[in-house]
Amino acid sequence: MSRVLVTGGAGTIGAAVVRRLLADPSFEVRVSDQRLAPQWMREGCEVHTGDLRLPEEARTATKGCTHVIHLAAIVGGIANFHKLPYTLTEVNNALYNAVIRAAIELDVERFVYVSSSMVFERAELFPTPEDYLPECPVPVSAYGFSKLTGEVYCRAAHDEHGLPYTICRPFNAYGPGEMPDAEPGIAHAVPDLINKVLSGQRPLEIFGSGEQTRTLTHVEDIADGVVAAMSSPAGLNEDFNISASRELTVAEIARIVWEACGEDPDGFELEHLPTFAVDVQRRWPSVEKARRLLGWESRIEVEDGIAATVRWLRELRAIGSPAA
Repeated sequence: MSRVLVTGGAGTIGAAVVRRLLADPSFEVRVSDQRLAPQWMREGCEVHTGDLRLPEEARTATKGCTHVIHLAAIVGGIANFHKLPYTLTEVNNALYNAVIRAAIELDVERFVYVSSSMVFERAELFPTPEDYLPECPVPVSAYGFSKLTGEVYCRAAHDEHGLPYTICRPFNAYGPGEMPDAEPGIAHAVPDLINKVLSGQRPLEIFGSGEQTRTLTHVEDIADGVVAAMSSPAGLNEDFNISASRELTVAEIARIVWEACGEDPDGFELEHLPTFAVDVQRRWPSVEKARRLLGWESRIEVEDGIAATVRWLRELRAIGSPAA
């Protein structure tokens, strides 16, 4: 049996990954997160709450685990990237230093680094394949650069110490689990938009022209892709775009959210707010490599996934309860 450490396991993607692992009896799961893990996670997993930036805590969390899925990081929506550039760089790099070092010293069988589509922040080739990365202009945002740095750490650890790694890049994760924030842009776009519609905002505010494109990928699909990449011999020392394949404009996404909330399609109207210094204009990955090597592809259609997310947030609003 494999024992898998999921760092950042109490987050939105992390919780989906933990659920996916627990559904397979061949895995035992240990979660490391300083946030309070929900009851179902505490019942089904070992839980470590130490600060993974500290080498001794990273070793404690990793000891006895055959696999590590590293999700712990400062993330969030577009506003978060601009508010916390130094903090996220400092924290994420400290995590790489300690967690990857622990994986090397404790001889894990596979280290899975969950990177980000933001490494392709300045891509000019679409759909963007994995092997374009060496030619892609370096990210301007601190967040994109930080996530790219984690990929460099993985490859460097492999080259010098033989660390077996897999890199997974989720694209535009959404789904039940992520709460909206009072300040637009701190959370990701889908929970922000749902919250605006359910709160009665008219017209619906978005950042920028709305012509920017995204490839929304449900967290359950992302979790399935990450576990598939970790488990497959074909994933060893490889990188994968873990994504849906359907490119949508932000305006199209806003309309899908609007209609999923039960609003009149004829009443849909947007108000365009000034955008941020870094607002990726096009995001559309190639998913052929994951399909070819892993036999994996996304399954959940955007309309279905957003409808389920609306139901989840409606229920939380009705009971006035935080996500569990």
